[in-house]
Parts: sequence; C-alpha cells; structure tokens
Amino acid sequence: MSGLLQQVKLIGDEIPWLKEMRASGRAAFERAGIPTPKTEAWKYTKPNRFLSTDFAFLPQDGSQLPLQKTDLPFAAYKIYFENGVFNPVFSELPEGIEVIPLIEAIMLQPSLRAKIGALADIDRHPFAALNAAYLNEGIYIHIDSNVNITKPVALIYHTVGDSQNVMYNLRNLTVIDENASVELVEYFCYDGKIKSSYLMNVVNEIYIGSGASLRHYKLQDEAYKAGHLALNAVSVNASGRYKSFCLQKGADLARNESKVILAEERASAEVDAAYIMNGWATIDTTTDIEHLKPCTHSSQLVKGVVGGQAKGVFQGKIHIAPDAVKTEGYQLHKAMLLTDEAEIDVKPELEIFADDVKCSHGAACGQLDPEQLFYMRSRGIGEEEAKQLLIDAYLNDVIAKVDNEKICHWIKLSLKAN
Repeated sequence: MSGLLQQVKLIGDEIPWLKEMRASGRAAFERAGIPTPKTEAWKYTKPNRFLSTDFAFLPQDGSQLPLQKTDLPFAAYKIYFENGVFNPVFSELPEGIEVIPLIEAIMLQPSLRAKIGALADIDRHPFAALNAAYLNEGIYIHIDSNVNITKPVALIYHTVGDSQNVMYNLRNLTVIDENASVELVEYFCYDGKIKSSYLMNVVNEIYIGSGASLRHYKLQDEAYKAGHLALNAVSVNASGRYKSFCLQKGADLARNESKVILAEERASAEVDAAYIMNGWATIDTTTDIEHLKPCTHSSQLVKGVVGGQAKGVFQGKIHIAPDAVKTEGYQLHKAMLLTDEAEIDVKPELEIFADDVKCSHGAACGQLDPEQLFYMRSRGIGEEEAKQLLIDAYLNDVIAKVDNEKICHWIKLSLKAN
C-alpha cells in the first residue's frame, strides 16, 4: 500500500498509444499534485486527507466477481460495477444501444481515442489526470441515431468495504447520436461496515448529438468514511438537451463536478442537485457551464441541508462566449443549516462577453423555521419527525425536477434511509 500514484500493472501496458495516454495523466497529476487551499477551484474543499492515506489496488477480472443484485423500484437495464470492476453480466439490451468495456472499444474503434480526455482536461482537473493514469476500467455506451431507449440504463456501482483502503478509478464514455434519447441512472452504494474507507474516482465523458437528449440522474450513497470524486464532462450539439440531477448523501468527502459545453446553437442544459449530510462530512457541488454559441440555455437549482459540523460547498460558473448572443443562463443555490456548527461556502460566478443575454445567479441560507416546528409539535408530531417533514418539503421543489416519476419517488425515499 502507498499513495495515490503507484506502479500498477494494467491491461495494454505494452500498447504504445495506451501507455502514452496513461503516462500523460501521470505526468499531469505529478505537476498539479493534490489541490491545496491555494487551488482556486478547490478553495473550500480540501482533499488533503489523501496526502497521508495509503491506498491498495485490487485488480480483478469482473467476470469472476459475484453479481450483487440491487433492487430498484423501477424497470431498468442494469449494468454493474463490483468493487470498481465492470461485471459483464448485465440486462439484455434493446437494439440501438451498445455497451462494451472502454478499453475494448478504443482498441476496436481507434476514432474513439480522440474523445478520451477531450472534455475532461487533465491539466485543469487533477483527479481526472489521476484517473487517466490508471485508465483501465469503465465502459463505452453508444446510442444510435433516432433511437429512443424507453427504459433507463442504470449503472450500479457496488462496493463491499473491508479493512483495505482501496482506490477505484473508472472512466465511462457515452456517445449519443443525433435525435436519440436515453435516461442514464448512476447509483453508488456499498455493503459492509458503515465506516468503510475507500476512494471512488469517476470520470464521465458524454457527447450529445444534434437534437439528442440525455436525462442523467445520480444518487451517491457511499460509506460514511469513503471519498467520492466525480467529473461529468458533457458536450451538447445543436438543439441537443442535457438534463441532470444529483443527490449526494454519503461519503466523508464528496465532490460532484459538472463541466457542460453548449457547443452549438439552441443547445440546452439543466444541472440540478441536492445534498444532505451530518457529522463532519464535506459535500461539494461544482458546476461550470460554457455557452459558446447563440440561443443556448442553461439553468441550475441546487439545494442543501447541512447538520452537525458538516460543510456544504457550491461553486457555480456560467461563461458566455463573445458569439453567444441571445443566450440565457440562470443559477440559484439555497441551503439550510440545522446546527450552529454547520457551514456553507458558496461561490457563484458569471463571465459575460456578449450582449443581448439574460443571466442571473443567487444564493440564500437559512435555518428551520421555529414557528413551523412548534406548530407541528403542538399537534402531536415528534421533533425528529417534524424536522424530517420540513426538510422533505424544503428539498421537494428541486427533487421534483426529476421527470421520471418512479425515479423521483426512489430519490425521495432515499432521503429517509440511513
């Protein structure tokens, strides 16, 4: 066991272009290092716990791992990762969608190699560089033109915590051709001790074609002492639509980062999120949306509930390029503090280099309304139940942005689960 950068034997070490790709990631991470308080993009989220942490790697064959079936309260095409390894036993898929291991895909289709790292810039995102250094696990998802996938595709990342502090690096490449549509669900869960310690480092690179649509839902419910780092890098072409929602409620240190490029006219993005935590956790929601062309649209609503001595972080940036006239970009963050020791750090940003645009950002912070709490308790509702009802009501408007009713209900139920 040792630090974040280790010499680990990976598939394809003898292949020159793959070896070079990994070496570039390693070199970029060595240059950048683990972010410090002086790293502006990580000013409020300090991953210094990784400086002194030893990590183990457990390379395995996914076909040899037992398949842990996870029940979901909605029909879905389920794809499993067990302890950071893709398990090739998954639901039978309909025509028009392809799911294969990422390494296999870029070996069979050399044109895909240019897409790896094109959106997740290793010089700007140090943990994407670390991910590239260990490029091995992950999948390639391809949706053909004009195909509507009627059931969600659910990626289930299941971890069994044990005494070893394991690091998992996963990279997924999703390509949605023109006029296609699909729902993608990511569910991070675990079994074992609640204080299991591991690091999940995930990069999604997503290409949405002209007129195509992706609804991307995520539930992060990692172990109490786990680390969770995720970068979703998305490019949207003309009239394409990216709609996402992320609920974070697990991990000791978690960061969900979305980098969305509205690359062509009339492209749009809705990037919504909620987080709820207690104890000493830090949960970070970071967004960066670039409007590069005219008539593009983006909106963000993020709401958090923070108790104990935990910290919530929101960093949201909207960039309007000089050519992006008639663009609209809206951003709003709200948070509720349950204790005097809880903390919220917010950094909204607007960069506008074009005229004739509509943009706004806002932030607000408050506490549970004591009058509402008293009203409910005076009618026989216990204090904890009353607090939970108020929290559920507070988060309802952002969770309601999940279009799929069954997925929305699943997310609401997860708020009440320990």
